[in-house]
Amino acid sequence: MSEAAFRSLYDRLRAQALGGGTDRRRGTLSRITPERVVAAAAGVRSGRTVSLAAPVETSPGPDDPHPASHSMIAPADGEADGHGLRFALDRFAMNVHGDADSHLDALCHVIFDGELYGGVPASTVTPDGAGALTVDLVRDGIVGRGVLLDIPRLRGVPWLEPGDAVTADELAAAEVAQDVTVGPGDLLFVRVGHRLRRRSLGRWDTARARAGLHPNAMDFLAERGVAALGSDGNNDTAPGVVADVAFPVHVLAVQAMGMHLMDYLDFEELVPACEQSGLRHFLCVVAPLRLPSATGSPVNPIAVL
Repeated sequence: MSEAAFRSLYDRLRAQALGGGTDRRRGTLSRITPERVVAAAAGVRSGRTVSLAAPVETSPGPDDPHPASHSMIAPADGEADGHGLRFALDRFAMNVHGDADSHLDALCHVIFDGELYGGVPASTVTPDGAGALTVDLVRDGIVGRGVLLDIPRLRGVPWLEPGDAVTADELAAAEVAQDVTVGPGDLLFVRVGHRLRRRSLGRWDTARARAGLHPNAMDFLAERGVAALGSDGNNDTAPGVVADVAFPVHVLAVQAMGMHLMDYLDFEELVPACEQSGLRHFLCVVAPLRLPSATGSPVNPIAVL
């Protein structure tokens, strides 16, 4: 995609988002109405729950040179063997926006042309934290109908190769193939098979090469009225498909449309669970941590079938 074509798409999607139909503070999450949450809950059949998050890793690798750290601060060696009460205590730290761990991007995460979503000045993000559009906007969680579109299944392959891009036409074709329609207020999850490839072939430098969505896929999301987007990859491809814009999907979704993204999820347990249940959609509950000035959060979305 040329930079001119990207700019045209950006301007159109931004104008649509800010022109009406969405709450400028909450972005596309305003499409999730109480009535839609009730309808999603009514679709639960077995009550089975499935995590859509990958285990947090603490070992470095080509896709995670600065992994999360986990340390025990109590009990001291031999202390637990003594008489009486003891507590096991630990500490955890993480690079939220890395290329391995499942996380949610807040609306203050993406700065483009000096602005955040809705024209909020980038200066609201300081070394002390973000002052607007933080992850605190979703402190009450994101709950709605989840829909998984499995692109490797559509193509007849186990996973997409790094550099492959999922187009708007493929998302529409996956709807037909899976007999499901993405609708207003839905949480759309797009499987590219990143986790399966990683487990099968080993870790690689995903900053340089990964499958994701083509920028034109954002037209599909806008037309369907999607409330949030998640993928088992980064959502963006690498190498990028737009010159001078390394993360065009992030720019379009977060900064132009006001849509929260979830990166590096894990759908490998969800796929067979959906097949066994015969369900093409599910109730989904996303509960980020309450971090008032943060640009994102570790996240563990739960599908309820």
